Amino acid sequence: MTEPSQQPINVMLADNNPLVLSAMSEIFERDPRFSLVATSATAEGFLGAVMRVPVKVCVIAWNLPVLGAAKLIEVLREQESAPRFVVYGDDDGDVPRLAMQAGAAGFASRSGEVDVLLETCSDVARGKMVFPFIDVRKMQQDPIHSLSRKERVILEALAKGLSNRELSKDLQISTNTVKFHLSNIYEKLSVKNRTQAIAFYYSSGEASD
Repeated sequence: MTEPSQQPINVMLADNNPLVLSAMSEIFERDPRFSLVATSATAEGFLGAVMRVPVKVCVIAWNLPVLGAAKLIEVLREQESAPRFVVYGDDDGDVPRLAMQAGAAGFASRSGEVDVLLETCSDVARGKMVFPFIDVRKMQQDPIHSLSRKERVILEALAKGLSNRELSKDLQISTNTVKFHLSNIYEKLSVKNRTQAIAFYYSSGEASD
């Protein structure tokens, strides 16, 4: 039961389907645990709203135009008081895993019960990770999935033969930052150098596309 003195959880919603957005708004407005701050039908509009008014939890559709949820999460994660994200999408594909890799804190199925979405947001606001549709233990067995989004980009570029200077130019970061990321990649993959990292990348099947 919610304590009377407990502050409601500030929430923002983003979905390009106006019917879904309206229905979700009503659901959150009826629940005393939450305070609905704003809604948006686009990632850009949502980004502007979050920058103006900090919130605790953001519920966003995975295919939110135009940026998409993954890019939106990546941008906002860099903020000092970044919100925690719950991705709202289909659970029959790879979306839950991709949402986790992008940095979301939870996933709720569009075909699931309303109460599940609300409980997921409540748990995420308390610092939990909620991904009922993927085997987190299985993911953690693959070191590739421990890499951040930027580290994966660097590893992919590395596999194409780019030098540190070329990586620095392409990613618009200093060579020292490139070296820092490479050091983290080597440690996470348990390899000693770029040659072994590239070999790991190709052996993992990540380059099959």
